[in-house]
Amino acid sequence: MCDQDHFAEDLKKYSRRDLGTLAAGVGAAMMLPRAANAAEVNESDVTITTPDGECDAYFVAPTTDKHAAVLVWPDIFGLRPAFRQMGKRLAESGYSVLVVNPFYRTKHAPTAADGANTPIPDVRPLAQSLNATTQTTDAKAFIAWLDAQPQVDTTKKIGTTGYCMGGPIVMRTAAAVPDRVGAGGTFHGGGLVTDNPDSPHLLIPQMKAQFLIAIAENDDQRDPEAKNVLKKSFADANLAAEIEVYPAGHGWCPPDTRVHNREQAEKAWGRMLALFERALG
Repeated sequence: MCDQDHFAEDLKKYSRRDLGTLAAGVGAAMMLPRAANAAEVNESDVTITTPDGECDAYFVAPTTDKHAAVLVWPDIFGLRPAFRQMGKRLAESGYSVLVVNPFYRTKHAPTAADGANTPIPDVRPLAQSLNATTQTTDAKAFIAWLDAQPQVDTTKKIGTTGYCMGGPIVMRTAAAVPDRVGAGGTFHGGGLVTDNPDSPHLLIPQMKAQFLIAIAENDDQRDPEAKNVLKKSFADANLAAEIEVYPAGHGWCPPDTRVHNREQAEKAWGRMLALFERALG
């Protein structure tokens, strides 16, 4: 499966709006459908101490009771209004949600000057500043922080989701804290299967989580064997995994991207909620 470097190549094929309409993208982020029977939530900006510094993040949870936690890893454009809205929508469905700025070592959010309209070369150095080690230490720190929050029901497993570059981080999170992570979802995740010795798919035997892997069709076209490797790896580990190629382009899920596909994004969202209901309780 491809990474964000291919994103710009497919804009003409998958774009649904004028390439210059950042305002439209931000507007779309504010218009996500509200969850049925949406819970009232409290939202706040928080700071989390990690081995490498202080991470700025967004935390949102229902106003009453304790709930299963979900850790959200954004795409290469980072923590921004679209991901805040996605986090809030998930909280309204009954989860305590943390959306992190994965690039906190370099700069506070917002890290992309024009959000999802920022040219990939401008944000690629941020993604390249991370590696398997930083992703793993961050995952452990963020889950420990969640477990310390009064809004989190620690008797329930934690879910984690990731988009684009966040996909492999989800897999590293599930392997890093296997006794806590019960569900993982990757959406147009890049680099889940590579030839490198630290390929995320090699961590599957260390996991205990059920998975949803939603693949963009152009990612699948570039690497059609990756999904088969994933299916076999999960089967060999005796872990449930729903792995599907969606008829949409890389980046289709966040509502502010230029390739956003509302219909397919809603399908992926529904499958994610179904996974969490099964795996997190």
